[in-house]
Amino acid sequence: MSTRIKLCGMTRPQDVRLAVELGVDYIGLVLARSARQLSIAQARALRELIPDSIGAVALVMDPSAAELAAIAEQVRPDLIQFHGQEDDAACAAAGLPFLKALPMGAGLQAEAAMPAFPSAWGFVLDSHAPGGAGGSGRTFDWSRYPHKAARPCLLAGGLTAATVAAAIAAAQPWGVDVSGGIESAPGHKDPEAMRRFVAAVRAA
Repeated sequence: MSTRIKLCGMTRPQDVRLAVELGVDYIGLVLARSARQLSIAQARALRELIPDSIGAVALVMDPSAAELAAIAEQVRPDLIQFHGQEDDAACAAAGLPFLKALPMGAGLQAEAAMPAFPSAWGFVLDSHAPGGAGGSGRTFDWSRYPHKAARPCLLAGGLTAATVAAAIAAAQPWGVDVSGGIESAPGHKDPEAMRRFVAAVRAA
């Protein structure tokens, strides 16, 4: 099975269109505090550019119940990705499949953290420390990828076209997730970097 590809932190229509053209598996829209943060209206407009064949992911961090409901109703993501201190019940409240980001930057063993989220569709293993938000641009020890996990796990943190082949060789992940590694500036994707990243994943 080929490694799934998620390109995250899209803020511009042209970047979403190129991701669609490249045939990636998931496109991420950030609705949490970030240099890539979108308003609900902006996210809704970009969501309209994502076809049914590609999963639209809304990234949030400790949203209120009202914010979560508005995102679910207006952006209509296929998945919601939680990066805060949410527990399983808070994540499940939107009534949509969800990904939970797990902080791998402090030696966390993913297998130990996963049982706390029985409702999760899958997980994003990022290089931030507990209490952080992800997007650090750093990698973690890829040998700690949970190969026996029963649910999908996306490998994130510091990936670029130059490093993703090594990450795939080391971890053999279900999928990979990139944001900063394909940018010319926060939220502005570099077309050639996007193409190189996708090509490197597929070649690996």
